[in-house]
Amino acid sequence: MALQSKLIVYLAIIGVLALMGGIIFYASLDNDELDLIEIELTNVKLLDVNTVNNQAKFEITFLVKNPSDKTLTVSQIDFQLYGDDKLLGSGLYSTADIALPGRVLFISGAEIPLKNIFVLSKSEVNSEIYEDATNERITSFSAEGNIITQTSWSEADKDFKTGY
Repeated sequence: MALQSKLIVYLAIIGVLALMGGIIFYASLDNDELDLIEIELTNVKLLDVNTVNNQAKFEITFLVKNPSDKTLTVSQIDFQLYGDDKLLGSGLYSTADIALPGRVLFISGAEIPLKNIFVLSKSEVNSEIYEDATNERITSFSAEGNIITQTSWSEADKDFKTGY
């Protein structure tokens, strides 16, 4: 009788492990769909120049497209912003502190602009770049970085490079 109860315990453990493996496998089925996400830098707009603090605020707009069949959310966009091929600084769009049901849903075929504030400090770049940015003399902007997308089961990150 003791051998039979040990066998049942071992079978139960194997069953639980198999169930966990099945859940992980099922969750990984979304990864190919999450990698289809497209991101494009569409606008960089000067909002405000603070001459006291030597800071300029820009509104950065990314157009995020979901060509996949899965509904997903964007939890984070981590990027480096360039103006006329010169590094202006790094920025972060994040909804990681918002629960998954409260985020913008990207249904299949959706194209949604995501806006973020980018602060350029004169102390972090050379003064010529800062003056060009604050006087709107920069003719082309580009961004490169990483976007993290999520479904209810899975998460994937993808590197990107975009500009206009």
